[in-house]
Amino acid sequence: MKTLSTEEAARLLQLNVKAVQRMARAGTLPAVRVGRKWLFHEDQLQRLLGRATNDAAAPVLELSARNRLKGTITRLHVDGLMAEVLLRIGDQELVAIITRSSCERMRLEVGAEVFAVIKSTEVMIGRLERDA
Repeated sequence: MKTLSTEEAARLLQLNVKAVQRMARAGTLPAVRVGRKWLFHEDQLQRLLGRATNDAAAPVLELSARNRLKGTITRLHVDGLMAEVLLRIGDQELVAIITRSSCERMRLEVGAEVFAVIKSTEVMIGRLERDA
């Protein structure tokens, strides 16, 4: 599956770039936000335009981040502008704090399989001391 930038999506849809960004932010256009950029799946946009695609077996999204952890949402607490998402990854839990609008746009719910993408410049390691 090919991923399009905002400019490429705007050309495909014959819309203004700002209009595409506005629609993605509102959730009326399927998109994924990575950092400050919006990415669009070409086949989803083609389907919106009523065009057939034959790229069903391709990966959904390619990211430069190598730290992708697949997990299941076990708890979701939405309050005000923020949402707390608790993921079960193997026998570990991970908590992510995201915006409410992101939670709603992705239609997150308990039981959904998602990916935690960790992009950081620093990783800390800890070890318990053993009795001597």
